[in-house]
Amino acid sequence: MQAIEHLPAGALLVFQSVGWEEYEQVLEDLVDRPGIRATYDRGRLEIMSPLREHEALKEFVLSLVRILAEELDVDLESCGSTTFKKKEEAKGTEPDTCFYVANAGRIIGKRTADLHVDPPPDIVVEIDVTNESSTKLPIYATFGVPEVWRYNAKRNRVQICELRDRSYVEIAASLSFPILTADVLPGFMEQSQTQGQKRALAAFRRWTREHI
Repeated sequence: MQAIEHLPAGALLVFQSVGWEEYEQVLEDLVDRPGIRATYDRGRLEIMSPLREHEALKEFVLSLVRILAEELDVDLESCGSTTFKKKEEAKGTEPDTCFYVANAGRIIGKRTADLHVDPPPDIVVEIDVTNESSTKLPIYATFGVPEVWRYNAKRNRVQICELRDRSYVEIAASLSFPILTADVLPGFMEQSQTQGQKRALAAFRRWTREHI
């Protein structure tokens, strides 16, 4: 915890041979520090402290998805960086943000996430600014997350991935929002950083209405 307390923004800490009980204790200790992300995979614990840029991009994607749901009249429940974990699989992680679409009705009112009784998110979003999210993909595959969006900020590139046979393959368009393709998102992501989020979101809403 001393190392975590002094972790600078954008940095990544990796610990090996961490027991499940230790991982859960770390989660408990981090309750009052919601900005810190913890990922656990069979003894390997990653702790990440996101940059402001990372958080701004995450919030922008959240706003985009809300616009999609409104304009398409689709149910949506966003769950942010909820911790998802399974002790028997010795895996746990916190997405940058996530959404329930097809399964939105099943998690309304739920205060905690229990993958033994609740479905996984329909969409998980990962923003890669200083660190790669590729180590999280096997965890999401184990949990059965059907769709993962990965945004590489340095390359301004979006990957939309679908779960097939316990691994992810890149696809052209979102499963939950078929009008949204991977080549459309980067333009709006870049616009949010050059012209501001308000203009970029207004432009995205116009684009959505034109393509419904």
